[in-house]
Amino acid sequence: MSMITTTAWVPRGFAAPFPTKYNFDEEEFERIAGLAKLQLDEAQEDLEKAQEEDLEKAQEEEAEKKSKKKSKKKAEKADEDSDIEIDEDLKEYDLEHYDDDDEDQANAQQMGMFGNVKSLAYYESNKDDPYITLKDVPDDEDEREDLQILATDNLLLAAKVEDELAHLEVYVYEDEADNLYVHHDIMLPAIPLCVEWLNIPVGKAGVEKDSVANFVAIGTFDPDIEIWDLDMVDCMYPNAILGLGGSEEEKKKKKRKKSKKANDEYHVDAVLALAANRTHRNLLASASADKTVKLWDLHTTKCAKSYTYHTDKVCSLAWHPVEATVLLSGSYDRTAAIADMRAPTEAPTRVGVESDVENVRWDPHDPNYFFVSTENGHIHYFDVRSASKDPAASKAAWTLQAHDESISSFDLNPVVPGFMATGSTDKTIKLWNITATGPSLVVSRDFDVGKVFSTTFGPDKEVAFRLAVAGSKGTVSVWDTSTNAGVRKAFAQKLPTNAAKYGEVEDRLVGVDDAGESSSSEEEGGEEDEEEDDDEDGAVVSMDED
Repeated sequence: MSMITTTAWVPRGFAAPFPTKYNFDEEEFERIAGLAKLQLDEAQEDLEKAQEEDLEKAQEEEAEKKSKKKSKKKAEKADEDSDIEIDEDLKEYDLEHYDDDDEDQANAQQMGMFGNVKSLAYYESNKDDPYITLKDVPDDEDEREDLQILATDNLLLAAKVEDELAHLEVYVYEDEADNLYVHHDIMLPAIPLCVEWLNIPVGKAGVEKDSVANFVAIGTFDPDIEIWDLDMVDCMYPNAILGLGGSEEEKKKKKRKKSKKANDEYHVDAVLALAANRTHRNLLASASADKTVKLWDLHTTKCAKSYTYHTDKVCSLAWHPVEATVLLSGSYDRTAAIADMRAPTEAPTRVGVESDVENVRWDPHDPNYFFVSTENGHIHYFDVRSASKDPAASKAAWTLQAHDESISSFDLNPVVPGFMATGSTDKTIKLWNITATGPSLVVSRDFDVGKVFSTTFGPDKEVAFRLAVAGSKGTVSVWDTSTNAGVRKAFAQKLPTNAAKYGEVEDRLVGVDDAGESSSSEEEGGEEDEEEDDDEDGAVVSMDED
């Protein structure tokens, strides 16, 4: 089994040009011991004790075996002496003891071989040894070049599950070279469900707390949230873990039994969504299957506040693009809630939908509106000003039947207004043009990624038309949507100069094959596209006449 559950882009300029190799020293050992809250010394003592017991047992068995062997040989010798008279000429060779172990002789040989070891000269470095004339050729430079990330490169994070092993693959996307490859990966303890890029250092010594960094927060089926440094290669342990089953005081009270009841300190079930606040960079919101939303302070790695806005699993979060303290959340209770995190006791405003919520997004180009996608393939477009305390009273500006099955992922282009992408478990990716009259289908494609679990637009202006797609087949591809005929027609005025210049171009898709090599495919734009049809998916089900 292989699948990619979610993806996330890293904007240009945040990744270190030369990521550093992980160094496991005594200081790092102490950090891990404190972070994991484990009694490593006791575990080491137990291990050494067990090894000593095994060694003693093995030695006893070996001694017993030798004793039995010698007794057997003595008995055989006695029988031979009584029955056979040894030839006088052969006595000097002592052939009857030919097969006996001569430990003293072996020890003497070993002492003869290594008896003068103290007189040998040794050097801490081969460079100081005059007898070594062939010097080691350092390969650090070659390795350094292999790890280099250019300022024009984007990182693409893909949470992958393969053969029951979970890891985060860090891809480098070179747009001008049509190249996508795995730079390094991070092993994870459980199946990843959500990934959020962070531009602030967390749990890193010797670094200013408010400096710019390149980190990632990962939510899994476990209740803890792991935070990793993306500029560190071959790292063994996360920089921080949010939750860790509670504080030290609480752990002392509950030494062996961890509470499974929702609380204000940590999550007790899978983490389904993460949202980093881009204005207040030390704040990270998390949503869980335990029905709570938690706000974390990344400076202290502690939970600052816990909120209970929903009656079922909370699956999606989004911070308001202008009002930095307003958070939008979606739940399986078929509602989306809009709440100000500064007023935890105040009831949030809500909107209701016809089935379980899958994802929520604010409109990046009109912050008065937000999107809600549902399990039955609908997308609702709401005006936040019309939301009320009663979810049944809120009416969507328009509702779109985008897919026949669940909309597992959708994204709004951060640069191009009205450009939306949706992905579904029906294995199709659809692009939409949203205008004042409502949404219209631009193109529908099947990129053979299986059930689509992730569709995300590039974060920078230079890659605004690049769409990362991934799904149940465990592959990720980057589609240059500006090379599609339908997209060029719908967004002609918004295309890059070089893309709008040419009429007929080929669709460009960059991916990684099974061998890990980058591959690029080009197809005639529009050949396999499904155009908009009033009788098929893509029809606007309803619009608010107001």
